[in-house]
Amino acid sequence: MMAAVDPDVDLHVPAQRAELRPSPWPVLGAISAGGACGALARYAVAEAWPHAAGGFPVSTLLVNVSGCLLIGVLMVIVTEVAPERRLLRPFAGVGVLGGYTTFSTYAVDIHRTASAGSPWTALAYLAATLLGALLAVWAGTAVTEAIVRRVR
Repeated sequence: MMAAVDPDVDLHVPAQRAELRPSPWPVLGAISAGGACGALARYAVAEAWPHAAGGFPVSTLLVNVSGCLLIGVLMVIVTEVAPERRLLRPFAGVGVLGGYTTFSTYAVDIHRTASAGSPWTALAYLAATLLGALLAVWAGTAVTEAIVRRVR
């Protein structure tokens, strides 16, 4: 629901239309806080399951696939369960899951694994992440939609 507009505001004047726009600071704060949480979680997983050069990057695979599963769940929640929660998607989606998942580390891991003399491991990792991420988003969405339908 939109807040009441001051009746003295002339909406034909661009400078006065700013009253209609919400402040970006709550959204930016939610993204920042969520990003810090997500990055810390990714770091913890990487520390818990390190891999040797040329070894299979299990931690990055786990992070990206689990993050995709959670993105599927979140998208159903923000569109069907709690669409009125303005800061949920910026905090949990862009912030937490954006800070948690990592395409850049995935790409670096492929390069390092192949460069360390394990091109087949790098190829397996590339395929496993791609297939796992796609299946995880689908599963997260499908299961969450089924739960929402059942609860309603």
